[in-house]
Amino acid sequence: MSNTFDAIVIGSGISGGWAAKELCEKGLKTLVLERGRNVEHLKDYPTATKHPWEFPHRGGASLQLEKENPIASRCYAFDETTEHFFVKDKEHPYIQEKPFDWIRGYQVGGKSLLWARQTQRWSRFDFEGPARDGFAVDWPIRYGDIAPWYSHVERFAGISGNKDGLETLPDGEFLPPWEMNCVEKDIRKRIMDNYKDRHVVIGRCAHLTQPQEIHLQQGRGKCQARHLCHRGCPFGGYFSSNSSTLPWAARTGNLTLRPDSVVHSIIYDEKKGKATGVRVIDAHTLKMTEYYARIIFVNAATLNTNLILLNSTSSRFPNGLGNDNGLLGKYIAFHNYLGTITASVEGYEQEYYSGRRPCAVMMPNFRNVYKQEMDFQRGYMVFYSAGRSGWGRAVEGEQIGAGFKESLTEPGPWGVFMMMQGETIPKEQNHVALSGEEKDKWGVPLLKVSVGYDANDEAILKDFHTQGAEMLDRAGCKDIRTASSKQAPGLDIHEMGGVRMGHDPKTSLLNKWNQLHACQNVFVTDGACMTSTGTQNPSLTFMALTARAANYAVEELKKGNL
Repeated sequence: MSNTFDAIVIGSGISGGWAAKELCEKGLKTLVLERGRNVEHLKDYPTATKHPWEFPHRGGASLQLEKENPIASRCYAFDETTEHFFVKDKEHPYIQEKPFDWIRGYQVGGKSLLWARQTQRWSRFDFEGPARDGFAVDWPIRYGDIAPWYSHVERFAGISGNKDGLETLPDGEFLPPWEMNCVEKDIRKRIMDNYKDRHVVIGRCAHLTQPQEIHLQQGRGKCQARHLCHRGCPFGGYFSSNSSTLPWAARTGNLTLRPDSVVHSIIYDEKKGKATGVRVIDAHTLKMTEYYARIIFVNAATLNTNLILLNSTSSRFPNGLGNDNGLLGKYIAFHNYLGTITASVEGYEQEYYSGRRPCAVMMPNFRNVYKQEMDFQRGYMVFYSAGRSGWGRAVEGEQIGAGFKESLTEPGPWGVFMMMQGETIPKEQNHVALSGEEKDKWGVPLLKVSVGYDANDEAILKDFHTQGAEMLDRAGCKDIRTASSKQAPGLDIHEMGGVRMGHDPKTSLLNKWNQLHACQNVFVTDGACMTSTGTQNPSLTFMALTARAANYAVEELKKGNL
């Protein structure tokens, strides 16, 4: 009985934290399993308030650290101030059948301690897109189904933004927005004067610009615009599982949190026709223990969720739990981050700004919105920011001494950085599978990843370069340079799919409530459930889907249906 709960949640990151909060609030005794170590808010942020000179390499990643972590070190947030929140490459191997940079954070809170915190709602066009444009399968929900749940999670998490009234980027429950600087405002005006179908708005992000009572009750405070978020925020200024949902769940008295618990597989009872529990391996002793519950939420992050379900085999499901159609692990998609553009801006040398704003300026997708009009499918969001520090600086004269140091205190000329976030089309050949030979130290098969770009991604990149450069030129920018990062998929850290939602059990794994078609007391609400990727950042949608599914699961439990 000590190992039996009402609900089990696998994973404690953004979606797992939300599952825990919702289930515990509704009275369910809930076990949260996290394969990594425990991390408590405030207590376990060792670098959060350190100065640059307190680090051996002034905060940078040493050559040795980069050499030991060739994958993790490619992530923008990885350095000696944050390395303790990242999976070390050699400790958790996987098999790259195609180049794929799998960025992971194995600890309580998962990657919610490291995420970029950009939060936009999907629009009706995103949920309608696959059916209209003939790719993937039809989403079993529409914007109207999830809109109340967007509001639900926005109010609790705290999302800053402006109500812009755009059909392509619905408004939400916003705290006061951040402000564009003078150059960004001027670029915005010139773009919108020249293009009637393009709307430039301030970014929306999970930062408390003006904490409300619900945030104060969580013990969180105002964002200080330090831009040290990846170290863990001692103010609780940005949303994370550690500062928000998990402590809130714990307050109910219904939460049991078990770190260092590597989930091996889900237990399926063939007589009962449902899942009954989870097999867990202690990360240190390697002892296996079984835990039992009436419902199970799988929120291990996209690829690990696929791994767990693929490894959950039985006579009924020899190819993985719920995998009657053989599609588990297939149709993995991600966001195309290949394109960047830089430019210089003249004439604002007397202007500056304060703080380190945690969001960029953004432009929602303007390609193939109302109809198919391009020679590629779907489209891309555009983000840009302008600043002075170090842009295009060339220091003349002495390169050492007091004069050199004094010159560095003066800001350089203005520059602009622009990037794309493109939708990729889910394809069956983009997949993950289990290795038949190699296992990790816990006896779990290694994951084989075979995910790559296609011609559609290259066409989107080309269009972004053309349109982005043209927009900056019309905005008066100079020295415009386009580039491709040539980065492998995965470094976007927006992998989605493999356990996709849909109407038909023949072509999807989950129904409209995120239940496995073939095992309805198992719910998947992290990125693995996504039918398509949209062009927006995905985490807000993961949160909303999780809250919606948890509410439904509790209602079904009360009715005796689960």
